[in-house]
Amino acid sequence: MKPSASTQPAPALVPSGISEVRYSLPDLLREVQLERNAAVFAMEKLDRTEISKIFQKPRPRRALKTGQ
Repeated sequence: MKPSASTQPAPALVPSGISEVRYSLPDLLREVQLERNAAVFAMEKLDRTEISKIFQKPRPRRALKTGQ
């Protein structure tokens, strides 16, 4: 008996030019460690902190004590 078209699996739709890429986990971890130790990464962390300060709500100022 010949299988009908509805029972056959549909062909995978893969756009041309896209292929699977595999990377070595130890190599990736080594690269991440190098980036974390790099000065550029430290500057990026500082920039992120400074940017977050810009968008924080300002804290209310304390009133000065009148007796001093």
